[in-house]
Amino acid sequence: MTDNTTRLLEIMAKLRDPQGGCPWDLEQDFATIAPHTIEEAYEVADAILSGDMMAVKDELGDLLFQTVFYAQMGKERGLFDFDAIAGHIADKMIRRHPHVFGEVSVNTADDQVKHWEELKARERAEKAAASGIPPSALDGITPGLPALTRAVKLQKRAARVGFDWTRADEILDKIEEEIGELRAEIKAATMEKARVQDELGDLLFALVNLARRLDIDPETALRGTNHKFDRRFRFVEQNLEAQGKKPETSTLEEMESLWVEAKKTERGM
Repeated sequence: MTDNTTRLLEIMAKLRDPQGGCPWDLEQDFATIAPHTIEEAYEVADAILSGDMMAVKDELGDLLFQTVFYAQMGKERGLFDFDAIAGHIADKMIRRHPHVFGEVSVNTADDQVKHWEELKARERAEKAAASGIPPSALDGITPGLPALTRAVKLQKRAARVGFDWTRADEILDKIEEEIGELRAEIKAATMEKARVQDELGDLLFALVNLARRLDIDPETALRGTNHKFDRRFRFVEQNLEAQGKKPETSTLEEMESLWVEAKKTERGM
């Protein structure tokens, strides 16, 4: 290990030392740290989206620290340490890249993806056999993933066994069908929130399918739209303030007018 890696592990050990360590760090366990890990991963993605490479370096450090935290807790319980984690992923990467570290020949990136998935499918089948649970094409897709991301993974896995629309226009037809069903539930005399929620979920799932067919990551697309909304709404607020107004004391028409102006300003940039 490099000096900085050793130094980081020593810092983590000191933070968890019952004699003089940090009270907050000592109170943590795997379950309490997990939400922080998810947050740090999102912060890495956000830094990448912003294009600020120094921020990316900083956020990657924070994310690495999460792994170091888990490694220290695992070491304390006699489960694993940082070296074991690194060794495990190194072994896995070598196993999954026989075209690089072995004698298998792969000519294109698409061939590599196919080979990678075949290896992962074999590993999932072995795991299912060991557990005595019937294997499924959907095995290994983490339930705790963000809903949009999990929807993409579910659809991709189903598509590999032929359960998939082949054209974008077919998915658009399905989206229109789902919109009709959602509209019908909303207009129902006794609107039931659970049924509306169910139909809305179907619509979102169909939209994810369209994004996948168009080779667009829906999570990235929505993240970009969130940034765009944030930017444009701040433009509306700032311009209202220049007029001595606030959003809560303005009409929707006034705010919509400024929203359109924000869009025109961006397109003219």
